[in-house]
Amino acid sequence: MKYLNLLFFCILCQFFLLFPLRSYGEATPPTGVIRGEVADAVTRAPLIGANIMLMDTESGAATDETGKFVLPQVPVGSYRLKCTYIGYAPIITTDIIVKSARTTTVEIELTPSPLRSEALTITAGYFSRIEDEPVGTANFSNEEIRRAPGSGGDVSRILFSLPSVAKVNDQSNQLIVRGGNPMENTFFIDHIEVPNINHFPTAASSGGPIGMVNVDFIRDVTFYTGGFPVQYGDKLSSVMDIAFREGNREEFAGQLDLNFAGFGGVVESPLWDGRGSLLLSVRRSYLDLVVKTLDVGSTVAPRYGDLQGKVVLDVSPNQKLSLISLIGDDHNSPDRETGLENKMLYYGNQDILQGTTGLNWRALWAKNGYSNTSLAYTSERFSEDFYETSTAAPWIRNHSREQTLKFRNENHIRFMDRLLMEFGAEAKYLISEYDNFYGTPTNALGHPVPALSVDNQITTQKAGGYLDFMIQPTLRSSLGLGVRGDYFSYTDRIILSPRAAFTYRLTDRTKLDLSTGIFYQNLPLLLLAQHPENRDLKDLRAVHYIVGIEHLLTPNTRLTLDLYRKDYRHFPLDPEQPGVFILDDDQLANYGILTDGGQARSQGIEMMLQKKLATDFYGLASVSVFRSQYKGLSGVWKDRKYDNRVMFSIEGGYKPNRNWECSLRWLYAGGPPYTPLDIPASMENHRDVLDENRINEARYPDYHSMNVRVDRRFNFRDTNLIFYLSIWNAYDHKNVATHFWNDQEQKQDVIYQWRILPIFGLEYEF
Repeated sequence: MKYLNLLFFCILCQFFLLFPLRSYGEATPPTGVIRGEVADAVTRAPLIGANIMLMDTESGAATDETGKFVLPQVPVGSYRLKCTYIGYAPIITTDIIVKSARTTTVEIELTPSPLRSEALTITAGYFSRIEDEPVGTANFSNEEIRRAPGSGGDVSRILFSLPSVAKVNDQSNQLIVRGGNPMENTFFIDHIEVPNINHFPTAASSGGPIGMVNVDFIRDVTFYTGGFPVQYGDKLSSVMDIAFREGNREEFAGQLDLNFAGFGGVVESPLWDGRGSLLLSVRRSYLDLVVKTLDVGSTVAPRYGDLQGKVVLDVSPNQKLSLISLIGDDHNSPDRETGLENKMLYYGNQDILQGTTGLNWRALWAKNGYSNTSLAYTSERFSEDFYETSTAAPWIRNHSREQTLKFRNENHIRFMDRLLMEFGAEAKYLISEYDNFYGTPTNALGHPVPALSVDNQITTQKAGGYLDFMIQPTLRSSLGLGVRGDYFSYTDRIILSPRAAFTYRLTDRTKLDLSTGIFYQNLPLLLLAQHPENRDLKDLRAVHYIVGIEHLLTPNTRLTLDLYRKDYRHFPLDPEQPGVFILDDDQLANYGILTDGGQARSQGIEMMLQKKLATDFYGLASVSVFRSQYKGLSGVWKDRKYDNRVMFSIEGGYKPNRNWECSLRWLYAGGPPYTPLDIPASMENHRDVLDENRINEARYPDYHSMNVRVDRRFNFRDTNLIFYLSIWNAYDHKNVATHFWNDQEQKQDVIYQWRILPIFGLEYEF
């Protein structure tokens, strides 16, 4: 930590050296350009003649025959953009940041409005984009993600404020959604599925310590917390759909970054005479360089970097090709001395190379529909050798590579004002190579287990298709009915997933949402490959039941109340550990023949109040009360690992002018359950041994933490500088991460989550 503080001090010195640079006075403020396009949210057809108004100014425009508009010579600052069009619900887009000599691009999607009766009135709203989304859906813009306190530019961490996401550990951005676990989530970027968007990912999971996606690439994020549509399959809990923005189509632009995650840069440029664009980012961590330079002995810092890009080409007015790529390269090699000094349970060498590259073709069908067709390749290569810190015994060797070639097609057709059909298909070809060794002499309960070697290659296929109808039987109601079918050749099994959703608008400000459906997920090949008989295990199954009420207190303030229940079936269980829920373990390792009789359930109530940035203040407050349990072979219902039971968060910010912004986030969560150590057995085995008579019967202390942040913008004639300072865990609360057996000191010890931690960032745009 002291090296972070030293580096932070150096950055502050650089910042104050830059501070004297003279910016232009208010008499001649620097200006930028707003460019955008307006399209039908259902068919993606451009809307000609849509009215655009830059609120609180006299500036405005109308879209041309391609649905595009331009607002030139806009003074730098933060704006709201109002868009109206006959037959569509008007929308107000916030956080339009105009920068010196830069082009700000806005993509607006208007939803057809069926409300044409005198009893209901539609006014311009800030939440129109999610009117027709499933219950439990949240949307965030690029600026909302960038400025969020406690996120550090990590798209996953901003979601910690939502009532649906459990609070786990500051050192990980794992998403635990409505009683699930990290392996139940998936990510999409521009219609391309990406298994994990984090550095140092855990195999077969979706979390990590730090995000890999550059927030400057993000246009917006849609997060489904349950009841998601049939176009998404093979996951039980959540889907994060990320839309990348396009690069600058008018001129070359660049950006240099230095922050907690690392240093790097972004370049963007027009291509093919403005018919396309390039957006490219390269970043690398620097803590390893600091440690090496300061010669701090045994301390070892991880080294990681990422490359991401997007290339776009307009083949014709109705067809667009886009190529995206996201690649991460991670390395870490703490030795045993480092492990002992830092209370690490394991040490060793870790090298991970992961990446996804995909090509998407979007085609508009006249004015009644569109399709997205993509082809992508994903590769994850792990070279990991871990040893137990207490005994120096070999723990896990994971030398594996998983490759997936993916095809995906989505189609959307509107037959009339009140009928929309969506259908599509996808196929995956998987090649998994394992050269793994699990040397654990005992399982978690201290029972002896033989070492396990997994040395094989698995080639398999997955295929799926879906059909979904959305009907509006009345002006106030809508009904969605869909079904999805999937086939997995490894298990030679076909599954069907029916889903349904119903919305009824009680008033022009209040609506009721109902949703239910069956969701399936294949077990990870990493687990199935450990024994031939595990091939017969059934797919994980969950049934969702959700009721939601949404009420607009004002056009920019929304109150939501959700009640949900999830019933799980077919979880794998280990007969040698009848009371342990193995999928909640972070390491899917060293299991023999498993059974699939495990059950789980979660239920809860969530309330959220969200205020968009209409003038100078924005905020979000949420509370949830829930219960998450499982039943193993013992036949007794027990609390799951992530069962916080009560969570509360409040987040908000204030922008007094265009240069300054301050914000904070406070989180509280009930302590999650854990299994106490069997002290005599831990002493005898020189490692953690759990008390099998008290599985998940103890609880850690409650979690709470405050994160504060201050942003300062500098706008010069042709360049821009953004500096931010954030303090995580500002009042330095000691939140417990885990208990463990400290064999060196022969006692039970504790590992704490992050203490007070300064986070900083510099962004220089040119």
